[in-house]
Amino acid sequence: MEEIRIERLGAEGDGIARGVFYPFTLPGERIRPGAPVEVLEPSAARVTPPCPHFGVCGGCSVQHASDPFLAEWKQDLVRRALAARGLDAPFGPTHVSPPHSRRRAVLTVRRTRKTVQIGFHKRASHQVVDLTDCHVLLPGILALRPVLETLARLGASRNGALKVLVTESAAGWDLHVTEGKPLDGPLRAALAQEADAVARLAWNGEVIAQRAAPIQHIGRAAVVPPPGAFLQATAEGAATLTAAVRTAVGEAPKVADLFCGIGTFALPLAETAEVLAVEGDADMVAALDRGWRQAAGLKMMTCEVRDLFRRPLVPAELDSLDAVVFDPPRAGATAQVAQLALSRVPKVVAVSCNPVSFARDAAVLVDGGYALEGVQVVDQFRWTGHVELVAKFTRTGASPSR
Repeated sequence: MEEIRIERLGAEGDGIARGVFYPFTLPGERIRPGAPVEVLEPSAARVTPPCPHFGVCGGCSVQHASDPFLAEWKQDLVRRALAARGLDAPFGPTHVSPPHSRRRAVLTVRRTRKTVQIGFHKRASHQVVDLTDCHVLLPGILALRPVLETLARLGASRNGALKVLVTESAAGWDLHVTEGKPLDGPLRAALAQEADAVARLAWNGEVIAQRAAPIQHIGRAAVVPPPGAFLQATAEGAATLTAAVRTAVGEAPKVADLFCGIGTFALPLAETAEVLAVEGDADMVAALDRGWRQAAGLKMMTCEVRDLFRRPLVPAELDSLDAVVFDPPRAGATAQVAQLALSRVPKVVAVSCNPVSFARDAAVLVDGGYALEGVQVVDQFRWTGHVELVAKFTRTGASPSR
């Protein structure tokens, strides 16, 4: 059979040669295609995967690659996306969250005739890998197995599976269950009786039991997020992103944080600046506002519920600001970035989890007179193709309309 040389890694971590994807291979390796692929000449970057589930579990795709290789690969994913838009930028060193640091994860909990399976889906499958170990998650998450088994027996249909968002909080584990049976009186009572081991249990958005408020400490504030609210995946990653944002914003006295969530950046920024915090989810804005009001030593913060996809801030609202931070979902911030490009804001800081949409938005800002000064890549999702980043833009020319 023909031997092939792997050219590069794709965005999800599969090796690519002649337009064909070969999982669990690395650039430069000589392989013989098959099921499985036979590696004839391994890369110097190849290592022994630490997890016994690797290759079957779909949670990780590149545990067979060394940390230095992966750090460079994550930067390369962003470089390639920027290059496709005719852009380039200096990069700081990639920050990688350590193993066993994921504080937030969605587990699939499937009830079978005799057992309960708890874990992630198999690669390219709806089947569940019943995890006995995980080198990504905080160890305490898998220690919740007895609780999750009970939830499945009470609230999962025989042919269905629960999705359980598990989040570490200062008061214990915060669980939000979706795709379970509809709530009725008996199920609600049974679930409440089994919730003593966690800080909060929510079912399809409704809080069933709360032993203690599941506080997230963000800067000087204590925030109780609504069930299912977004939170950065690791504490280390959140700290690195926040530090990069604060450095990029500098001493700007008036700052907007757009797509602010529960205040990951808004609350630390409020230690030194007046902040306009805007988010489309009313429950998250309410949680942020309560956290700000109860914290000591923070400057003025204005919290606004607003759909920035349909009603972005316009130049008349932006021009009085000294800096704008925006952290949109994976789709990016097309409407808002178009308005930023027309504004006079001196500094714009982009936070992104998608190099492709980031590069598209960056090109709009650059065309509007901004310079892309630098990019910081943050790897919170070890051994996957997922990338987080912070980028700083500085206005160097007039906006197209002025």
